[in-house]
Amino acid sequence: MRSMKIIDIKHKKLFLSSTSVSNSVFVVVLSLLISLLISKAFVLEHFIGVFFITAISLSILFVDIFRYKPSYLKQRKMLILLGIMFFMTMVFSRATEYVLFTFVKGFGIPELKSLTYGIPVHSGAMLVALMFDSHTAIVFAFVMSIISGIWQQDPYYTFYVFAGSIVAAFSVIRCKRRTDLLRGGLYISAVNVVTAAIVAFLSAGDDIFQSFHSLIFAATTGITISAYVSIVLPTFEYLFKITTDITLIELLDLNQPLMKNLMINAPGTYHHSVIVGNLVEAASEQIGVNPLLARVTAYYHDIGKIKMPDYFVENQSSAISKHEKLTPHMSSMILISHVKEGLELADEYKLPEPVKDIITQHHGTNIIMYFYQKAKEEQAEPPDEEDYRYPGPKPQTRVAALVMIADAVEAASRVIKEPTPARVSGLVDKIINNVLLDGQLNECDLTLKNINVIKERFTYILLGILHKRIEYPGFDFNKPKFGEGEKDKGLDKESQQKDKDRHSGDKTPPQTGAKVLEFKKG
Repeated sequence: MRSMKIIDIKHKKLFLSSTSVSNSVFVVVLSLLISLLISKAFVLEHFIGVFFITAISLSILFVDIFRYKPSYLKQRKMLILLGIMFFMTMVFSRATEYVLFTFVKGFGIPELKSLTYGIPVHSGAMLVALMFDSHTAIVFAFVMSIISGIWQQDPYYTFYVFAGSIVAAFSVIRCKRRTDLLRGGLYISAVNVVTAAIVAFLSAGDDIFQSFHSLIFAATTGITISAYVSIVLPTFEYLFKITTDITLIELLDLNQPLMKNLMINAPGTYHHSVIVGNLVEAASEQIGVNPLLARVTAYYHDIGKIKMPDYFVENQSSAISKHEKLTPHMSSMILISHVKEGLELADEYKLPEPVKDIITQHHGTNIIMYFYQKAKEEQAEPPDEEDYRYPGPKPQTRVAALVMIADAVEAASRVIKEPTPARVSGLVDKIINNVLLDGQLNECDLTLKNINVIKERFTYILLGILHKRIEYPGFDFNKPKFGEGEKDKGLDKESQQKDKDRHSGDKTPPQTGAKVLEFKKG
């Protein structure tokens, strides 16, 4: 065992050293490319100085990522994407500078320096905020502003780029639709005009006409950035399989073919998924989870039940369950298969990776206890417990853990006849304790504080959902129609007789209880 640990440590050291070497090479190559782009005079001394400043600035960016966003280390494509975005931002800026230079010369405007305020350098920070996070976008803005100041050889330009980039990053934090990019562009234009005016005051010796032209160019940057980001963002989303809030909003549309299919073929599962979505969204923000991601993954977590909806109790309309004619092992295989079938549907409809992850993880390695106990009672030899467990993996993120708990809590809440606050709170406690004791949350970073928040929010939402209504005067909705009572009694007697014939002398719970437990685990 000790030798295996030593080997594992050595492998980790080799991995880290190889990763650091590859990252260093990546930074050097990227610095060379950017230095070539921003060097206006190809003098060796000047080029070397620009290269070292660029390399140090990019090193700060990547070191910050390794320190505060280590999850990106597991996704090599994200680091490559960040480098590409940096390079593409500079290429787009140089191209825009050339276009503006031609425009200025064509109209005979003598103040060539003013055109620099129309260069959309801030577009990079907006893209990083949309595809990464606000923290990375802020560091990106800092590095980009330093390099832009060196490029234009103007310390005031550094301030101009930094202020506009910070606004660009924060303007799309709550971006829910493509049109929000236009609003972000207006914010950028407004801030750029203000910062350009401040720079004009600082440069008191400049001509008033140059200051006026600078303000005009600064006002146009927002439109350019919005157009550029609107074109580039879908391309990066598709090529690098990245899920932004805009993509998630589109998946919430109930006119999506998959959601329509779920609504029509498995209405009980659809209603269950919507309630689970309400539960996870209520608790998500307080435990540091994206509420939009939580709701979307909750909507799609059980889509595999579309294939065989009648085998899941929430979709059964008949008093007789389809599982009566099946062996416990076959029943458990059908229930477990909805995870695999859900993944197949997710691939068919091109759902994003975070949704696929929740589909595979929302049951973890839970055991289908009802059919496992039934098999133990019917078989002479004890069954293998692994045959009645979901394949997993266990939840790897807080979102997956949240959906797992909400899924079990919502299903179990259907058995409460008198939903008092004490009963609902007790049910939530029991479900969460059961998940904890089974070790399902061992591989995610959910804390005890997070779990307490989840208990409080789930209890509050369930009490609102399971509320009572007063009876309508003159209506008795519980009274059966003519002939319906005799029909239901006949079905009940037939079901009870079959149950007695199959389990005479044993203590197997009645079919009603079976439905409840099947609902909880299915």
